[in-house]
Amino acid sequence: MAFLLMYFRFMRGLRMNPGDRRTRSTMSIVVVMGLCCFFYILGAWQKSGTGRGDSIALRVTKETDCTILPNLHFETHLSLGGVNPLVMTNKVFEPCHIRYSNYTPCQDQNRALTFPRENMIYQERHCPAESEKLRCLIPAPKGYATPFLWPKSRDYVPYANVPCRNLTVEKIVHNWIQFEGDVFRFPGGTLFPNGANAYIDELASVIPFADGTIRTALDTGCGVASWGAYLMDRGVLTMSFAPRHSHETQVQFALERGVPAVIGVLGSIKLPYASGSFDMAHCSHCLIPWSSNDGMYMFEVDRVMRPGGYWVLSGPPINWKAHYQTWKRSKEESKAEQNAIENIADMLCWDKIYEKGDTVIWQKKADSNECPNKNGRASKTCKIEDADDVWYKKMEGCVTPFPEESKLQKFPERLFAIPPRILQGRTSGVTEEIYEQDKNLWEKHVNTYKRVNKLIGTSRYRNIMDMNAGLGNFAALLDSPTSWVMNVVPTISENTLGIIYERGLIGIYHDWCEAFSTFPRTYDLIHANGLFSLYQNKCDIEDILLEMDRILRPEGAVILRDNVEVLNKVRGAVMGMRWKSKLLDHEDGPHIPEKILVSVKKYWVGSDGETIHR
Repeated sequence: MAFLLMYFRFMRGLRMNPGDRRTRSTMSIVVVMGLCCFFYILGAWQKSGTGRGDSIALRVTKETDCTILPNLHFETHLSLGGVNPLVMTNKVFEPCHIRYSNYTPCQDQNRALTFPRENMIYQERHCPAESEKLRCLIPAPKGYATPFLWPKSRDYVPYANVPCRNLTVEKIVHNWIQFEGDVFRFPGGTLFPNGANAYIDELASVIPFADGTIRTALDTGCGVASWGAYLMDRGVLTMSFAPRHSHETQVQFALERGVPAVIGVLGSIKLPYASGSFDMAHCSHCLIPWSSNDGMYMFEVDRVMRPGGYWVLSGPPINWKAHYQTWKRSKEESKAEQNAIENIADMLCWDKIYEKGDTVIWQKKADSNECPNKNGRASKTCKIEDADDVWYKKMEGCVTPFPEESKLQKFPERLFAIPPRILQGRTSGVTEEIYEQDKNLWEKHVNTYKRVNKLIGTSRYRNIMDMNAGLGNFAALLDSPTSWVMNVVPTISENTLGIIYERGLIGIYHDWCEAFSTFPRTYDLIHANGLFSLYQNKCDIEDILLEMDRILRPEGAVILRDNVEVLNKVRGAVMGMRWKSKLLDHEDGPHIPEKILVSVKKYWVGSDGETIHR
């Protein structure tokens, strides 16, 4: 203010000498340049956080709700209508041909056929080389519709979303799926005559579903995941997987229904889950050769199953005496297979606690020290340093040692209790104090997201993905019966997946330089915190964004939190991807370098000759 007063006095003095115009003009320029320098220095001082202006700006930010985004439409649009065109950068990503509408890069069937069939190697992940990657936008099929809301989606899927009727014919005896008019209906049937719910009731007579002891389950060879779908009513989250083979739409149907699932197979590579992740594992007519390779697949189930967990096997070869002729097998072959499974389970110290009809239930001992040395168990113990280091690692036919753990609390208490891996110091750099701080931080972040997009936490977003899940607090604070979160732990980040499962959440390891093991259009909301900073100089940001676009439903939402410099690069790329985006300040004010980029994917579908927009 003093500087301004001096300036005005000076100018008034100059007006007293109207004849000397050249001098006055020169001096005015000097004074203006001086003012510019002064205010530049003042601005820099305020931005440093030491000036009073910074505190005023912060107060205004906190007291003014600037998170209403009228130009981002989070609701679905069910009819054709005008929308504001996106502002494009010089680079525009073109749509792929409609034949790629169900493209799964790392499970491409043409590429799979070039790999050996031994141990299902051809059905495992085989990703395209850099030169083979599609760098275009995967189109939705013509007529694609917003999925029904849960729980209706459990029973009905629009035909236009998965226009493939092969499964209704090939699996007709299973009563998995029926085609009715313009929808598929899922009766909940399996090979059990009374359906999935009655089957689960039978299991519940032995397995404690009702009291929160069982929270996470693994369904191998899941079909259309009806078992996992109906377990949700009992508070159990199931990670279901099936290969992409001739019945290629199984996992796609599961995700369209709103059930967690990934494309996967028990083959030659370890499953992408931490050791001791699941409270139970399940196989119903999954046709996995459990006794082959000296029981290697049973050893892998043992690795991912928590001490005290349950393994359920229904269907072949169980109850072989009643079914061997239907299976077109000999008595000797069927009997030998079941005996081999029994022997491996005995060596693993799984106690058989139930056998009736076509179903057997084993329970893994809660304390491996109580397990005697059966069938050379000690000599078959894995010699590994890290049982959670599994990404592209060969499966082993050995027993994975599991440290004695603190007893888990029952769900929902375990959601926010200190996980055993933290209590025992088994996760580097994560202490109880850090865990509590992270929980408090994400409570603030999630509240911000809900102010920005008021549909978060409603049934609008059923399938949610956190691409860099950390300790799982984003998912924990969103926990709702109307949604579930796939917590992805990048293989190049700190390994926290075991903590996530100990909290009663589900997730998977993944390297985002590659495509995710899912079909296109399978997630309603994608969240990523610090992901692009993590992958800087690791792989192309555009490839990660194109993969996000592939797995995101039309009119799905994206929330990215990262450094402002990184997000500006990201924002430049998504302008050419048919996303509408807005960059928001951090909750604590505009001077925090971390920002939030909120985006919505536009609705558009493909056709043979043109791209249709709305």
